[in-house]
Amino acid sequence: MKYIPHAYQRYCINRLLTDQALGLFLDMGLGKTVITLTAVNDLKYNRFVVSKVLVIAPKKVAEATWSKEAAKWDHLKLLRVIPVLGTLKKRIKALNTPADIYVINRENVSWLVDYYRNSWPFDMVIADEFSSFKNPQAKRFKSLTWVRKHINRFVGLTGTPAPNGLMDLWAQVYLLDEGERLGKKITHFRERYFDPDQRDRDHVFSYMPKPGAEEVIQQLLGDICVSMKAEDYLELPDCISVTVHVALDDKAKAAYKKLESEMLLEVDETTIDAGTAAVLTNKLLQLCNGAVYDQNKEPIEIHNCKIEAFMELVEGLNGQPALVFYNFKHDLIRIKKALVKSGLRVRELKTPQEETDWNNRQIDILLAHPASAAYGLNLQDGGNHVIWFGFNWSLELYQQANKRLHRQGQTQKVIIHHLAVEGGVDEDVMAALEDKGATQDRLMSALRARIEKAKAGGD
Repeated sequence: MKYIPHAYQRYCINRLLTDQALGLFLDMGLGKTVITLTAVNDLKYNRFVVSKVLVIAPKKVAEATWSKEAAKWDHLKLLRVIPVLGTLKKRIKALNTPADIYVINRENVSWLVDYYRNSWPFDMVIADEFSSFKNPQAKRFKSLTWVRKHINRFVGLTGTPAPNGLMDLWAQVYLLDEGERLGKKITHFRERYFDPDQRDRDHVFSYMPKPGAEEVIQQLLGDICVSMKAEDYLELPDCISVTVHVALDDKAKAAYKKLESEMLLEVDETTIDAGTAAVLTNKLLQLCNGAVYDQNKEPIEIHNCKIEAFMELVEGLNGQPALVFYNFKHDLIRIKKALVKSGLRVRELKTPQEETDWNNRQIDILLAHPASAAYGLNLQDGGNHVIWFGFNWSLELYQQANKRLHRQGQTQKVIIHHLAVEGGVDEDVMAALEDKGATQDRLMSALRARIEKAKAGGD
């Protein structure tokens, strides 16, 4: 695919080419990954100023997003992207495989620093979801500071750098400039820009910015951070579609392939009818989401890969509310269970009260089935992010569900995130919905293609 950057994307690319340290604080959907990869490609193959690049990302992002994005665009075909994931043996093998970009999950940053010690080889480091480095006491932050002097270029990517207040900025900015702008120590930063808020005689529990502190901090960071919100860029469509690629781990992939082939090999693609197609694809969609119903209609969990990707996506929203569409009852149960300890206000769309509370910004995650939210609901005041955890083949339901936020009165760009399992039937549904054609025909042809593949023993 040919990449034609928007004006703001071109600006960000140019800043990455000229600045040795940069915080790109861009809303989800504005294309942070392709912007950064385009700059890396130029720095590596046209300007010859970087040799080995490290991307630090959430686990599910590290598994799929960076590799997929590099493979998607024509101008990035030279870039070799290697995920550094899995067992110790797999990680070491990946690090010793020639590549341009190595992508590691943030939980393994400390291991990586310890592995290389004084022989740190990465002259450019990109921290995806930079706000996960906001805690100066965290091991991952401390580890990066030990090798920061060996890094010539440092990039931080996030949508919301300070979701819980200005204090969150210190650690992230320190990784960019080693304390030049906000100070070498967080205690000095706190003393200069904050006053104690909640406290007792012996302890301070929280701080509040001093008058004018926010403006001063913004001025200090103006030359090293680019902050853009989706609604500021009118050349963008008013509804942005984003695919979050979900890679299954080896165990989940084996289980998925086994169950898929067993189901598909039971039928003959030449005689398949609409009823059989619906039953089969329904089962395959359940598999993609991570659980399937047995004969007694009890859910059997197969994998947690999509749940993990969902939780990372929610984390990346940094407190921005999201309308989440699920497909099966077991999706709802597993999503609610995963969110229990998140601290977010999670509700299920059941009554008019949920509609009112959502629009009053009293709900962080609103869970809904597209069939129950497709018509008549006005949810545009409560947020601008939609997450599709699971899909169905109904184009009408899909479009109408998205219209709950993307409608008259919405003041922000609506961003629709689709969690799609790589190689799974999710991708068939996505293609059909994007094509906006007759989904029934697409369902039949996609299923026949999968049956042919299963018979051939293909991946």
